[in-house]
Amino acid sequence: MTSLLTNTAAMVALQTLNSINSDLNTTNNRVSTGLRIAQASDSAAYWAIATTTASDNGALGTVQDALAIGKSTLDVVYNGLETTRESLQKIKELLVSARQPGVNRMNVQVEINGLITDMVNKAGASVINEQNFLSVDTDDAAFNAMKAVVASFERSASGIALSTIDLDITSIILVDADSAVDGHDGLLDKDRTAEGIAQVTIEGGETRDGILALMTYDTNDADPTTLASPVGDLTDSAADLAILEGFIQGVDAVLMDVISAQNTVGVNLARADSQLTFVDALMDANSRAVGSLIDANMEEESTKLRALQTQQQLSVESLSIANASAQNVLQLFR
Repeated sequence: MTSLLTNTAAMVALQTLNSINSDLNTTNNRVSTGLRIAQASDSAAYWAIATTTASDNGALGTVQDALAIGKSTLDVVYNGLETTRESLQKIKELLVSARQPGVNRMNVQVEINGLITDMVNKAGASVINEQNFLSVDTDDAAFNAMKAVVASFERSASGIALSTIDLDITSIILVDADSAVDGHDGLLDKDRTAEGIAQVTIEGGETRDGILALMTYDTNDADPTTLASPVGDLTDSAADLAILEGFIQGVDAVLMDVISAQNTVGVNLARADSQLTFVDALMDANSRAVGSLIDANMEEESTKLRALQTQQQLSVESLSIANASAQNVLQLFR
């Protein structure tokens, strides 16, 4: 039955066309954005998971930056310790050479002075991002021996947590740059009396400890040209040679401490490097997970777009035919 008031065929054709247009708009959006799920209304659960994971990836990016800075800081510290180790090795060799009879020990003293000054200067210059772990004022109220590098960002059912790579710099400080007259605790300036290097008191009552006690220093305020030379003033007497051997033993003890400090820093440096690689891989894995949840399959969407465009054209043609049926009834009255 054909009705002039109710065109059922046109209604069906219009519903079909509207459905096709809706699907076509969805596919067009996916093709243009590259996303299968662009907002919560597309799929609330997947969108929430993907958005949270993407947010965590942003935090991991910051962790990656922190690790890079921390690794650079540890590199500077390690290099500072390495140059110190090389200088201590040279001082040890100079002291051994000074043990030989007839050696000009004053020339040896000059070289030792230069090496010690160089070590102290390099410890003070081992700075990056205003951080110096080798020359530190331990009396400063803001001093904290525990240095931490942010290593990871973790999310669990109980919440989020940050883990760190911790380094206690107490055992790697080379020069304790505090303002006290004595009581220094650096590897180069702490009391080494038990290891063969006696404390030395210079003008003003200041005490020279450790390796610094091997430097030439003033002993007379009234006559600053009067110098004492811990190595240069030694003779070939049995007592002086015993002192010299004590110096060798003391320098070797400092050298072992510096090697141990390098080992400590090296372990943390390796951890930072390994963690940097892990975080990079984790970020890639998270990106793949997000992509699998919300990214559109462009090959599939391209095929679907072409099919929907064809369906749209056929649906428009079908609607045109349905609308023309009333005109066909008119022929019956002619």
